[in-house]
Amino acid sequence: MHIPDIIIAIDGYSSTGKSSFAKIIAEEFSFLYLDSGALYRGVTLFAIENGYISDDNTINVPALAQALENLDLHFGEQGTYIGHRCIEKEIRSMEVAGKVSPIATVAQVRDFVDRKLREFGKSKRVVMDGRDIGTTVFPDAEIKIFMTAAPMVRAERRAAEMKAKGQDVMIEDVLANLQERDYIDSHREVSPLTQAADAIVLDNSEMTIPQQIVWLKGIIADKFGC
Repeated sequence: MHIPDIIIAIDGYSSTGKSSFAKIIAEEFSFLYLDSGALYRGVTLFAIENGYISDDNTINVPALAQALENLDLHFGEQGTYIGHRCIEKEIRSMEVAGKVSPIATVAQVRDFVDRKLREFGKSKRVVMDGRDIGTTVFPDAEIKIFMTAAPMVRAERRAAEMKAKGQDVMIEDVLANLQERDYIDSHREVSPLTQAADAIVLDNSEMTIPQQIVWLKGIIADKFGC
């Protein structure tokens, strides 16, 4: 199957498997995969470590915005980096998960991340996942997908992922965190999580990733005749 030079934008709720789906798409279609969530998590880790966000999630926006001007946050061979330091493990912690949504409401943070993502997207053949990729970052993306799944299914997936990495978590805590993030993501003033008018909904509550890939190939074949 020949896939044209397009951008595939994947939005949706946390722990719906957006990143896993996008990574498989990139491998299957020889696309470049960009994890926008990792960049937001990287900014969150940076804010935590430098005191720009407090325990009660109060953010020193002016100081953080100024610091972002010199933040070298990027993708590398092992994932996400700040300078030469790989931060992949740190950004997947519950501490970061609990603060990433408040950080993502900051307009300057979203501008910072969006600029980085658009640079990568200039060459097309990109698949990107996040919460405002099809609505804000790449509103002209040729394929837009909005992913969802039942809350408990999402919590179980997230808990299993964290336990596999050696983190001791309770399913109730994970579910509460997901529900809080859903609310914050959907109600923030800047680029709230919303389904693009031309996005196709994918409810993967009872779908495997191979089944989702077959579904996507059908969407692409119908649109481009390939």
